[in-house]
Amino acid sequence: SPCIATLACHNYLTLFPITFFTSVQVLSNQHVPPDHLLRICKRIGTLLDKEVPPSVSGVQSLLGAGRQSLLRTAKDCKQVIWRGSAFAALHRGRPPETPITYGSSPSVVEIIRGRQMTGYGRFSSIFPSGTYQHIKMHRRILGHLSSVYCVAFDRTGCRIFTGSDDCLVKIWATRNGRLLSTLRGHSTEISDMAVNFENTLLAAGSCDKLIRVWCLKTCAPIAVLQGHTGSITSLQFSPMNKGSVRYMASTGSDGSVCLWQWDPESLKFNNQPLKFTERSRPGVPMICSSFSVGGMFLATGSSDHVIRIYYFGSGTAEKISELESHMDKVDSIQFSNNGDRLVSGSRDGTARIWRFQFQEWKSILLDMSTKLPGNGLCPEDDTVAKPKVTMVAWDCHDNTVITAVNNHALKVWNSYTGQLLHILTGHEDEVFVLEPHPFDSRIILSAGHDGNIFIWDVTKGTKSHHYFNMIEGQGHGAVFDCKFSPDGQHFSCTDSHGHLLIFGFGCSKTYEKIPEQMFFHTDYRPLIRDANNFVLDEQTQQAPHLMPPPFLVDVDGNPHPTKYQRLVPGRENCLDEQLIPQLGYVAMSDGEVVEQVIGQQTNEQDEQSIEHSVLDGIIRNLQQEHDHRVGTEQGGLNSPHNMLSLPNVGLRRSGQIEGVRQMHHNAPRSQIATERDIMAWKRRVVVPDIPTSSIRLQEDYRIAKSEEEVALYTREKKRRPLHSTQRVGTSKWKVQEMITDSDQTDAGINLQPPKRPTRRRPLRIFSSSEDEHDELAKKIQRNKKPKKSRGRQQKGTSVEAWRPTKWITDTVPRRSPYVPQMGDEVVYFRQGHEAYVEAVKKANTYNIHAHKQPWQKMEVRDQEFLKIVGLKYEVGPPTLCCLKLAFIDHETGKITDKSFSLKYHDMPDVIDFLVLRQFYDEARQRNWQSNDQFRSIIDDAWWFGKVLRQEPYQSQYPDSHFQCYIVCWDNHEIERLSPWDMEPISENAMYPKNPGSSVPVTVEELEALLYKPQEGEWGERSRDEECERIISGIDDLLTLDIATPFNAPVDLHAYPVYCLVIAYLSDLSTIRKRLVNRFYRRISSLLWEVRYIEHNARTFNEPESPIVRSARRITDPLLEFIENKDCTDSLQIWQDMKDSELDSQEDEVQKIVRLTRIRRNSRREVNYDIDAWKTQCKELVEILFQCEDSEPFRQPVDLFEYPVNSGYFLQFMFVPFSLDHQYTPMDLGTIKESLEALSYDSPMEISKDVGLIFSNAKAYSPNKKSKIYSMTLRLSAYFEDQIRTIISDYRTALKYHQRCQRKQRYKKRPHSSDASRSSSRASRYNVSRKMTVVLRCCCIDCTTVKTTDHFTRKMDTKERMRKSHLGNKTIVISGCSL
Repeated sequence: SPCIATLACHNYLTLFPITFFTSVQVLSNQHVPPDHLLRICKRIGTLLDKEVPPSVSGVQSLLGAGRQSLLRTAKDCKQVIWRGSAFAALHRGRPPETPITYGSSPSVVEIIRGRQMTGYGRFSSIFPSGTYQHIKMHRRILGHLSSVYCVAFDRTGCRIFTGSDDCLVKIWATRNGRLLSTLRGHSTEISDMAVNFENTLLAAGSCDKLIRVWCLKTCAPIAVLQGHTGSITSLQFSPMNKGSVRYMASTGSDGSVCLWQWDPESLKFNNQPLKFTERSRPGVPMICSSFSVGGMFLATGSSDHVIRIYYFGSGTAEKISELESHMDKVDSIQFSNNGDRLVSGSRDGTARIWRFQFQEWKSILLDMSTKLPGNGLCPEDDTVAKPKVTMVAWDCHDNTVITAVNNHALKVWNSYTGQLLHILTGHEDEVFVLEPHPFDSRIILSAGHDGNIFIWDVTKGTKSHHYFNMIEGQGHGAVFDCKFSPDGQHFSCTDSHGHLLIFGFGCSKTYEKIPEQMFFHTDYRPLIRDANNFVLDEQTQQAPHLMPPPFLVDVDGNPHPTKYQRLVPGRENCLDEQLIPQLGYVAMSDGEVVEQVIGQQTNEQDEQSIEHSVLDGIIRNLQQEHDHRVGTEQGGLNSPHNMLSLPNVGLRRSGQIEGVRQMHHNAPRSQIATERDIMAWKRRVVVPDIPTSSIRLQEDYRIAKSEEEVALYTREKKRRPLHSTQRVGTSKWKVQEMITDSDQTDAGINLQPPKRPTRRRPLRIFSSSEDEHDELAKKIQRNKKPKKSRGRQQKGTSVEAWRPTKWITDTVPRRSPYVPQMGDEVVYFRQGHEAYVEAVKKANTYNIHAHKQPWQKMEVRDQEFLKIVGLKYEVGPPTLCCLKLAFIDHETGKITDKSFSLKYHDMPDVIDFLVLRQFYDEARQRNWQSNDQFRSIIDDAWWFGKVLRQEPYQSQYPDSHFQCYIVCWDNHEIERLSPWDMEPISENAMYPKNPGSSVPVTVEELEALLYKPQEGEWGERSRDEECERIISGIDDLLTLDIATPFNAPVDLHAYPVYCLVIAYLSDLSTIRKRLVNRFYRRISSLLWEVRYIEHNARTFNEPESPIVRSARRITDPLLEFIENKDCTDSLQIWQDMKDSELDSQEDEVQKIVRLTRIRRNSRREVNYDIDAWKTQCKELVEILFQCEDSEPFRQPVDLFEYPVNSGYFLQFMFVPFSLDHQYTPMDLGTIKESLEALSYDSPMEISKDVGLIFSNAKAYSPNKKSKIYSMTLRLSAYFEDQIRTIISDYRTALKYHQRCQRKQRYKKRPHSSDASRSSSRASRYNVSRKMTVVLRCCCIDCTTVKTTDHFTRKMDTKERMRKSHLGNKTIVISGCSL
């Protein structure tokens, strides 16, 4: 009350007159009396009494009055009650702006009543878009161990299906979130799912190349379809309703389209599909597909840029068109809801709306670079170099088309004119989910890898609702798929952590009764497979759909309490003791013993089951015969479920069992279904049927649409085609010619794995083994959390992505971004490096390890002075710069022995964390103050602004100058800058005409801002003098023929693999351009790049090959010319080195001769058996077979799986390229067989064949860091060391054998007189004196042994090199040319 407040204020001011105000405030406010607050309190009470009566009569209060009183009652808060008549009279059926006295908006009933009284009311008025704000997440359920890429509703909306990378398909109840069933059978990731229009079948495609179809009523397997040789990329049931013929379409990474025919009555599928193989070579997968609403057209998109249209109206499917307007892969395609148009999205940055007219498919082009008129750049436009379409969708009335772009924006287009209507922003990562509302054309749902889920009003271009998928303790989860229920009341999402998210209107109480983690204890049990790929549970030997009700467990394998066990279908009415699972200890494959749920049973049940097991088998057989007889009497086809519910349907026990063990005798008896269990489970209904009336209406609608599509196609085929490429009106339609030859276009090189079809999920082309089920089960049993999906996709889909960026290849010096060079002194900012690491993780650019960063290994301050002492580049994508940085002592300025290494690349949105020391020192001297004007270079233009204040970028680094200034640009944007990014405005500076715009930077201004060489960095001369001298030397070397391969950059079109092996491209012309532009900061950085020419040649080519020797003969003279400051003739240095090389070759010959003599004198004991080499070679080949490194070389390469022209070599190299290498196949197995067949005449032939194996491996493994290359080097080194001895012994034995034969022939020759022999000997010695020298080459590839006659007379070096042959026995050696 006022009395109490007055007394309190008076006492307070009396007791604490000075502490209430500071001494300064007392002096400055002497005109305020001491009792000023007391007077105010007295006046407030009086005013309140006059204006608003007190809540309690006679009592004054400062707590408020009426509706604002803290003591208010329900009567005081009386609100106006809506009445239909008053609402209709006042607002004419339109939703009003709700007055403040109204408690809530009018209900739907009141609005409808008002509409009835006043007339027509629109749907938007009855159901405003703001209503979707009331959608909330009912429950997040963890039901899978891996990412869930597929989600779908059944046709009634009562069930949700999820398909995950853990190979499972699960069925959930929409209304309460219960887990109803798990469909097992796939061995690898689920790539797509589809529900037929009759709501009786569920089909799932997988990366295991199989399609499995289940009955939705009983969860029994219907079919296992095997028609693709690659992963399944999309799956669609055809809406066509034509007699008893139905189709299901599937596309695969093998480039094929399969059309599976099935019968709606018997639910039987044809085993052989109608198959269209559009690409026979690998790497050109089909990505997406879509049926028209009537089912008469099927459109597919692929990575070869082609859209293919198939027509079903002529009785059988036929391909009618191939549309080739896109310039890159088509990975999203969708027919309109009306069925006469389709939209395609491509990675070329365009989408097209197609329509069949005048015998041609015409399109409206939607360019993703289009901007809204009057609006500037989209906020995300500068984050991507090239726009790409990631997903397309229609609204439910086909008035608008929505496209998702890789700059994280959504664009809304008029589907008839192609006009851009809205740009929707809000996502922070790429969007792969666009889902329109089933009947509200205003609403569309989007989700992406950033974890954001938006509900948009596309008519207004605004957000209606937003949800962020934040998972406690694990960060955000990327959303991979979303679907609306058919009634529009719910939508469900799946994420990268294995969750199912259920959203909807209304109360969430029914969802609170389920646990957050729901798994069946049988989910990850091993399966056995027959020859037809049908499966049985390994432990119970039963089909999974016939097993008794499982137990509900959490992600760690622990059973849930009893109240949750009743949620399992079949356990609703069980007793409490029957809901307690039996725990047992099970030995795993690795020897570990774990506790897990094995069943639920009692001793009495166990005894009974043992006693009656034989009787149960007889009963089961009788029941099967009875069911079969009943099915035959009733026509069989009309009762498919009786047939499909047999325990062993589709399985043959004698079939092929794939790597699993039989455990039937160890299975608990409670897990073996009795006849009563089988009959009970036959009667269960997992997914309800659609009412007959609804089915009939839907069928009539689809039949009518099919007839319309047939009539449209027939009519347009008869019309004369137009020759004009423009259509009358505002839209421009491009005529697309039909192409019949599917091999006319070349998809080019595709280095990125194909994407998954629906929602653009990444398609993995590998296949997991059957043992993945064991691994997944171990994850549950060992308390392991589900792994977070490694995000998506690698960047880049062609060789372009592997090429170094302009940041590395630029020849013009720039101030920013920083390009490292050898010897640079830099300032390292730790907070900038941390920001770079986080940006790489978020963008998933490449695998970066946080624990390997410098601050994890040593103490690193917020900023450090460092020097680059090591520099190299790694092949991308992206191309990484690897630096070794040595610390500089702050006091002495000398390099210390402390250093660290890091890798990084230039990212557009990440600020440089390495700054040249010179720029840093200059910036510190400026000492910017508030309101100082400055300018800064951005994209080669000056932008102006002023300094607001200085404050640290992060509080934990208060002394760091990184981003320490807050500035305001002339366009009033606020931003942070570092001092080295700000330049003072000179007196003669030009200002922009319009405030907020920029001014181009002049050449003189740019040169003044670049690095200024320090004393000694270019020797005694200046940089300009040295650069001109070196340029003249390079010009002289370019005149040589040997320099031709290095006088221009490598042609990456002719050698596309070059950028896959070489990270840093360099050549003489590039070095010359950089010298002209004064790119190098010091001479040491120039020397580093010259050495890289020879390094690249040695890395890409074989060691000591001609091109490598040529590179060495060019770079060595150039290096010596650069280091010799007084030299002006580079050709003289080249000539001197050439002469020196010839002299060294002469010395090498003499050395070989000396070594041969020494080796002959100290030769070990040799086996003179001429056939001993055969046994030795057999033993050597056998040893090679036992080596682990020989595994890739034991059998011939499968040329169908790894064709030579595609560049796939064995199982270790997956880098497509083409080289001019003549491929001759050879393997150790072939050599071994030839040895056994005695096909070799000498060990040199074996050496040649084994060398062929290694040369093939090196030629088709250009990456020197690859596993296959290392294995080749190790194995070839061992073989060369062993075969050299065998060849040497063989040659010695061969000579010994020949010498013995000559002796035998000499003995048999008739002898002449001694005089004749002596005269003959004298005449022989009178010619000249000479001695015979045997020369043997030590190279493994050379199998030649030569003898030379060494004359006693002296010859100079040039004469001996010129004299290549003397008679038949003389040879002059040069290197390895022997």
